[in-house]
Amino acid sequence: MPIRCRRALGAALSSLLLIAAGVPAPAASLEHVGTFVWSGDDDSFGGFSAIELNADGSRFHALTDRAHLYWGSIERDSQGVIRAVNIAGRAHLKDSKGIPLPPGYTGDSEGLAIGEDGTLWISFEGLDRVARYDDPDARATALRPPPKVPGMWINSGLEALAIRDGTIHAMPERSGRDDQPFPVLTFRDNSWGQNGGIRRDPRWLPVGADFGPDGWFYLLERDFRGILGFAARVRRMKLTENGPTDEEILLTTRPLQYDNLEGLAVWHDGQGIRLTMISDDNFLALQRTELVEYRLRD
Repeated sequence: MPIRCRRALGAALSSLLLIAAGVPAPAASLEHVGTFVWSGDDDSFGGFSAIELNADGSRFHALTDRAHLYWGSIERDSQGVIRAVNIAGRAHLKDSKGIPLPPGYTGDSEGLAIGEDGTLWISFEGLDRVARYDDPDARATALRPPPKVPGMWINSGLEALAIRDGTIHAMPERSGRDDQPFPVLTFRDNSWGQNGGIRRDPRWLPVGADFGPDGWFYLLERDFRGILGFAARVRRMKLTENGPTDEEILLTTRPLQYDNLEGLAVWHDGQGIRLTMISDDNFLALQRTELVEYRLRD
C-alpha cells in the first residue's frame, strides 16, 4: 500500500477509535500557506494594526496605528502564495471637521471593519471611540461614545473590530483582571450593547478579529515576552445571543516565529478558510511588516 494511503487509513482509524472512546476527534487542521515581507518607501508605511480582504483575497485595506489607510491588490501564484502586494492608494484619515488626525492620543487607529456597502468602521484607542468613514478621504462621522468597561485604560482601548450583518463588534485590549473575560461590545442603530464576554487566558490579549464566511468569530491574540519577542494565537468561536460557544484554539505560534502579528482577515480561498495576518513593525528597523497566511480545513 502506498505510504500516503497508509497514512490516510491510519488517520481515519485513529479518528474512529477516538470517537468510540468518547473523545472528540480534532475539528480542524491548519497549514501554513506562506509568509510575505511587505515594504514601502512612504514615511507613513508601517505600524499596521488591522487588515481587511475582499471575498476572494485579491484586494486589501490595511490600517496603520497613525491614522493612515492603504489599499490595493494582492498577487498570488498557482498555490495561493503571496508574490506581490500592489498599493493602489493611501489616505490620511480625518476627524469630524476634516482635519487630518495626528499620531498619538487622537490618531491611534487600531481596528478596521468594512461593511457590505463599503462603509469603513475604525476604532481608536487613546481617545476611545469608533468612527465611520463613507470613503477613505471623507471626514469622520463620530459615533456615540462606547461605554467604559474594565480594562479600557490608556493604550488598551478598542483594539479589535469586526462586523456581521451590520452590527459592529468591538473588544478592548484588556479586561481589568487576568481572570476576567474580555467584553464584546456591540453597536447597531446608534446604540451600544454587549454580547457577553470571551474567556481570558492571562498572558494573551486580543489585537484583531473578523467574522469568517463560515459565520464563526475569529480572534487574534498576542503575547509579548520581552527579549523573546512576540507570540500569537488564533481562537474561533460562535457568538450567540447568550455569548460565545464552541471555542477552539486553532493556532499558537512560537516567540519570534513571526513579527508582531496584530491584524486578521478571514476569507475562503476555494479550498478552505484562509487566515491572513499582518504584523505591526512599530516603525522600527529591527522589525518588519509580514503578511502571514494559514489555511483551515474542517
